[in-house]
Amino acid sequence: MKTDIQIAQEAKMSHIKEVAQTLGIQEEELEFYGKYKAKLSDEVWERVKENPDGRLVLVTAINPTPAGEGKTTTTVGLGQAMAKLNKRAVIALREPSLGPCFGIKGGAAGGGYAQVVPMEDLNLHFTGDFHAITSANNLLAAMLDNHIQQGNTLQIDPRQVVWKRCLDMNDRNLRNIVVGLGSKMDGMVREDHFVITVASEIMAILCLADDIQDLKKRLGKIIVAYNFSGDPVTADDLQATGAMTALLKDAIKPNLIQTLEHTPALVHGGPFANIAHGCNSVRATKMALKMSDITITEAGFGADLGAEKFFDIKCRKAGFRPDAVVLVATVRALKYNGGIAKDQLGEENLEALEKGIVNLEKHIENIQKYGVPVIVTLNSFVTDTEAENAFIRSFCEKRGCEFALSEVWAKGGEGGIALAEKVLETLEEKESNFHTLYEDSLSLKEKIETVATEIYGAKGVVYEPAAKKQLAKIEEMGFGSLPVCMAKNQYSLSDDQKKLGRPENFDIHIREVYVSAGAGFVVALTGAIMTMPGLPKVPAANGIDVSGEGVITGLF
Repeated sequence: MKTDIQIAQEAKMSHIKEVAQTLGIQEEELEFYGKYKAKLSDEVWERVKENPDGRLVLVTAINPTPAGEGKTTTTVGLGQAMAKLNKRAVIALREPSLGPCFGIKGGAAGGGYAQVVPMEDLNLHFTGDFHAITSANNLLAAMLDNHIQQGNTLQIDPRQVVWKRCLDMNDRNLRNIVVGLGSKMDGMVREDHFVITVASEIMAILCLADDIQDLKKRLGKIIVAYNFSGDPVTADDLQATGAMTALLKDAIKPNLIQTLEHTPALVHGGPFANIAHGCNSVRATKMALKMSDITITEAGFGADLGAEKFFDIKCRKAGFRPDAVVLVATVRALKYNGGIAKDQLGEENLEALEKGIVNLEKHIENIQKYGVPVIVTLNSFVTDTEAENAFIRSFCEKRGCEFALSEVWAKGGEGGIALAEKVLETLEEKESNFHTLYEDSLSLKEKIETVATEIYGAKGVVYEPAAKKQLAKIEEMGFGSLPVCMAKNQYSLSDDQKKLGRPENFDIHIREVYVSAGAGFVVALTGAIMTMPGLPKVPAANGIDVSGEGVITGLF
């Protein structure tokens, strides 16, 4: 069996200008990064912005397990299948972070014969967007500390600096650090922190900004610290906004690549869904909708995180109205949720499947709360049995869901025809009555509690004393109307990753709350969630190498 990277490296890619031509994009409207990657210039948007929107399909999943679900693989394969059915389809994905690539999760280009390519480029430096975001983030941090060092005319309280440095790498040693050690000329000694780049507010801002002007306006609103009177200090106050925008002037342009079957893919932005809002850029999605019959996008991790934030943050902010949702599951993952060990998942076990399918049931119910039609798809494995598939099909149909098997990993677009036909049938026959989960007018506590009880299934919310004070301060500052971005582990509906299936009678614990004023949401940290991950005992980086001919191995 060939590995994903072997399949990708054997692919015959089209020149990116040929892929662009299928969308009516001219060569002079592209900014090339070699033969197989390009950024879309602002001229493309100006030409297509009056076009009617195509249909918008979100791909999401059950809670991730070590057994694998294949959400990106399904997204890519569905796009390829749509093309085989003569639909003009565009895939809109996030860019992968280096942290998971070198950590435990691996790459994020899809898998098998449903991948976007060039996969090595995508999973590594790509077009430099993440580096630009990292640089802009750390420029702001440097200017903040320099202001304090050079007289502190803004009266910034060093004990109330909230802006963190960032790095696109899993490095637990940088979570909590001390800076400014040395002589007086080396800065003021204070506690500092790092987050992974995908958790930076600048990543969220880039993904929610409409254009360069909106980007600049949002950057200026970033709250970096509070002064001795308790008033917020912003990036505009530090006069850092212009320079940050200059670093991001190319990063804000969407990237165009292709699938193994040459379907166009816009890959842009990459906030994590467990610690950020988990969606690709608004610009890329808007552009895809203007150039396609069907845009297929995804949101990170399970529907309790990615889909909720796609609906309640991205759609709310950008005005998107999704037409259908594809909910991805696997027989193996459902049995894992039913308590079966990873090494026994290949054996038929209807009892474990019945026990674990409650996780899928909760995600179905959650999506239906938003008024969007749901199609459940099983990402097929060779160990799945007909009895297991039939059980899941019956379970879904009894709950008003369409159902289709997906074999895109093994067969590419051809293996996604059944799913694509079911999606097209749903788009034609079922109307989406999309609405958000809560109104802007609710208090921040009410919003947090709505997500916790309605989406996670919690019986209540417990706030740390510090979180209560932070919530009161944020409301007092006038940010109470913003949506909430819940930072929660991805493995469980609860904030305890060991509680699989559909846990009941649990509380969600809020330990910290802060406002991302530029992004336009309030972040609530739950349980033990970290904004800077660490590497596992045996990181994926151990197995990555480059041959004498420059061929990368072990990336996935």
